[in-house]
Amino acid sequence: MKRKLSISIEADKIDLIEEKVNNGVFRNKSHLIEFALDKFLQNNSIPAADNKCDKEEDIE
Repeated sequence: MKRKLSISIEADKIDLIEEKVNNGVFRNKSHLIEFALDKFLQNNSIPAADNKCDKEEDIE
């Protein structure tokens, strides 16, 4: 079951997301974000509880 989530994203990233959706790569913004999150989680890229991710550079 899907649930709603409200997030804030930099405008330039939203522009890129909308470009992918408008070009038919993804059905909608939620589809792209869910796809990207699945890939991120599959790569075990989440920091351990004692190693918090505070900066954007930490997740590259």
